[in-house]
Order: sequence, then C-alpha cells, then structure tokens
Amino acid sequence: MSTAALESSSEPPDPWSTVATQRVVLAVVHNVTAATRLLDTLPLLAADPRIRVVFTKTGSSAFDEGTAEFLAKHGVTEIPWDEATSQEFDLAVSASYGGDLHRINAPLVVVPHGMGYNKYLETGNRKPETGNRKPVFGLSPEWLVHKGRVVPSALVLSHSEQLDRLRAACPEAVPYALVAGDVCYDRLSASVALRPTYRRAFGMSAGQKLVVLSSTWGSDSLLSAAPQLPRMIAGSLPIDEFRVIVALHPNIWSHHSRWQVLEWLSSCRRHGVHVSQDVDEWRAAIVAADLVIGDHGSVPFYSTALGNPLLLATTPGHTVDPQSPIAHLLATGPRLDLSGDLAAQVRTAIAEHDPGRYAEITALTTSEPGRAAALLRRAFYRILRLPEPPEQAEVVALPLPGRPLTGPDSHQVRIVLDRAGSAVVTRFPAEGIRTGPQAALREAHLAVGVNEPLRRWLETADVILGEEGADADDWIAGTLALMPGCVLAAAPVTDRAWLVGDRTGHRVRVEGDSSTCRVFVSVVYEWLAQGNALDDFPEVWSVSWGAQERPVRARLCLPGR
Repeated sequence: MSTAALESSSEPPDPWSTVATQRVVLAVVHNVTAATRLLDTLPLLAADPRIRVVFTKTGSSAFDEGTAEFLAKHGVTEIPWDEATSQEFDLAVSASYGGDLHRINAPLVVVPHGMGYNKYLETGNRKPETGNRKPVFGLSPEWLVHKGRVVPSALVLSHSEQLDRLRAACPEAVPYALVAGDVCYDRLSASVALRPTYRRAFGMSAGQKLVVLSSTWGSDSLLSAAPQLPRMIAGSLPIDEFRVIVALHPNIWSHHSRWQVLEWLSSCRRHGVHVSQDVDEWRAAIVAADLVIGDHGSVPFYSTALGNPLLLATTPGHTVDPQSPIAHLLATGPRLDLSGDLAAQVRTAIAEHDPGRYAEITALTTSEPGRAAALLRRAFYRILRLPEPPEQAEVVALPLPGRPLTGPDSHQVRIVLDRAGSAVVTRFPAEGIRTGPQAALREAHLAVGVNEPLRRWLETADVILGEEGADADDWIAGTLALMPGCVLAAAPVTDRAWLVGDRTGHRVRVEGDSSTCRVFVSVVYEWLAQGNALDDFPEVWSVSWGAQERPVRARLCLPGR
C-alpha cells in the first residue's frame, strides 16, 4: 500500500475545526473503571494531530453513576450513544464488553480493564451459549459473539495463557486475538524506580510501613466479607510506625454513593485510615506499599507482581476461572486470620517476605513486559491505515499522590520516660477506645485534637491539642477553664514551637519540628503524671516515636512571667 493511500483522509472537512484531522477514533466508555484503562491506552494515539478522539458512554453498566463526572473532570466531552452508533468511525476502542458493541460502525479493539480476564460474570440478557459452563468475562461467546459474528476486530490479551483459555471457550474468536501485554502493569513497573518518591509524597518517614487494603466490588469482596477490617488493622498498629490506605473498586462508590461509603467508613477514618477517593491513587499506593491486604481483585495481584508482600482477607475461588492467574494466587497466597493477632500477622508478612515466592504465578501478568505501548500503538495505526509516528511509543510513570497521608487527630498515648531527658512515645488511634477489643489501653493517656472530636473524648481528655492561631496563651487558659478534667492544653505558636500550659498558669515553650512538638506535649503530661514538678523539667530532650528520634528543647515559663 502506498504512503498516499495510507494517508488518505476518511473524515469529511469540518468548517469549524482548527486542526485538520484525518481519522476519527471512538472511545467507548462503560463506567469509571473502564474509563481509567482507556485513559492509560488512548494517549498512544491521541497526541497525533492527524487523529481526533470522540468519547461516548454506552449507558449499559449498572455502575454508570459518576462516569460522566469522571470524564468531565478529565476535560472530556462526550456524544450520546445513539449518535455514536449512527456514525462511522475509523477505529473504536473499548475497555469492556458491556452494551451493544455490535452497533458500533468501526473496527473495534477491546482491551482488558483489569489484570487480564479472570472472573465469572453474569451475562445479563445475553443468551448463554455454552450449556452449564460458567462464562468468563471477556473470553466466552456470550461476551464476544453476536448472532454468530465475533464483535471485536481485535481482542487484546495481556498474556498468552489467556489465548489458551480463549481457544477452549470461544475458538471462533482466536483469529482476532492480539497478545499485547498490559499497559497498566507497564506503568506500574516503570514507576518502581520512583518508589522513594511516592513514599515521600505520601508523607512516609524513614522506617514507617504502608499497608494498603484493597477491595473489589460485590458480595465476595473484602469490604463485604470483613467491613470492619480496615479499622481493626489500623487500631492494632502503632500509628507512628504504620500508615493505612483503603483503596475501593470504583463500582463500590458508584453503586452506594460517595456519601454513604464515607459514612460506613467514618470510624475507620477516625482511626487515621486514608480512604482513597481518587480512583487512580491505588497505583501509586501499591508502588509505595510494604504490604497489600486484598481479595480476588486485580490490585492485590498487580502488587504481588511488583514483589510486595500479600495477605488475603478473603479467597472466593468460586468467583474466578480455576485456570486463571488470580485463581492460582487465591489458592496459594497467605491468608489473613481475621480472628487472630492482626498486628503480629502484618509484621510477620513484611518481615518474612520472599519477593520471588509467587513469581511463577505473577509471570502470567504479561507476556510482553514493557512492550504494551509499542504493540498496541502498532495495532491501532494498522487499523487506522496511517504510518506510526517516528518517535518510540512510551509509557509514562504514574502521577504523584496529591497530598501526604495524615494519621488520626486524637490518640491513646503511652510514654516510657527517662528523667535524664529521653522519652519513647507509642500512639494508637483514640477511636480504639470505642471500637477496639482492648478498649482503653493500660498506662495510656488520651490526647485529643480539636478537629471534630467525639464529645466523650472531650469529656475524658487528659491533653487537648489546638491548631495554629492567635494568642495561644489565652486559648490555653480559656480551653482549660471549660474542660475541668483536662490537665494540659497546647497549641503551635510558630512552625517550630508550641506552647504547653496547665490551669495554674505554668507554660512550657517547646521547640523542635512541629510534629515532634505535638507529640512532646504527651511527654510533659507523663512527667506530671509521675509526680514530677515542672520546675525540675529538663531543658534538652530526645524523643523517639515510630522509627524517628528527634531533639526537642523545652523552656519553662512561670506564672506571671
């Protein structure tokens, strides 16, 4: 075929267009999950000024809620489905098989929207064509064939093992199969070199561990089987040694609403758990993670493929094809004993981890590591009948998380004190008083922040911790006057100093980095609780909390001075 023929335009002139494109691609969106994978894939051709990309929603997904908002957030303008199916396009790209894809007037390429094809999924109104065999989503005739015709022009598979399963389930689709790797996994792999950068962006200090809990959707998921697990994990771990993220499948948010999900997880959030509301943040999280706790979703598998430790909170093997990679991981991966010592299991999983333990299984993630971008772009341009751009097809490392993780605002605090000026601080979420199996920790006091505390915490606080503002001394006096059971109040006065006070008018100016100053208020409390006088309070301290050891200077300010 000549270059002139390759470059011939199939798009009629548009008098309103600024860029004179030659081809039009239809991006077919089913829900937020599928949209995220399309946004991974479409940049392989969308930057080409010869190509215009048009988006449409099928409206067929039970999880359509939130999809239009997601597209709008990314600057996408969509056309109605009926309008899209009444026009002709040079190429259509989808990341799901839902809806009447046979109505599309274009060669259709379908890419997976997760780690390959693993799950059984009800086919809705589609007539089963395989007797009693359960249809595997994306590999069975129910999803691939319409009235005897294979719908996709190219069925993208991430690994050749899927080709074997496709051959057994739907042999007529084999000629349309393209083993092209996994662009999502390639982005994850490309980002591993930046792991310290992601951890830094999450606000992780040296020695802190990041635990990610991942839940897919449905009745067999982690969130369904163990809805209290996130707060149980967070409540069992010292907050300064661990941070916890919960990453939920977008279908959960779509079906139940953002407000409802956040309400269900409100106690979990008071435990200091970061409930990720960014549908893509899970990717940076597993690159940064020290442990992933999950179920039969794609996220735990991707994480394990990156070499991270794994614990499985639920293993519903009946939901997946027994020949699939995820089924193999469910059958062999380590289980989390929900009734056992959660903290001990977390520590053991991290300490005894062998990154190569599941390498034979996770090798099934992709047959073409690092090559998905090149293979997919080549296929797209072949269908478009355009020469590929001269530059190499590339994947981009993942975006950095938007803000650092923060722990709970209120804590149960244990102090080991040395009169020579050293202290070891261990903090647990105050929410454990309400929900933890141990209730109030022995030999601990309650330090309460002012950011939406529970009333009972205010009534029983030993220490109240304020925010930055004018006249900390007046705030301390006024707050303690209204909280007769509280011993100390403290607030920042600069970005490197706090003022700590009691109801007698004694004040201690604490100098150091702000987070250590906040922790140090509990050291002042413990000094008094052990019967010591503030007059004898050492000026120079070394404070250990989590994996950190930080210096602090404390200066006593006597009443009236």
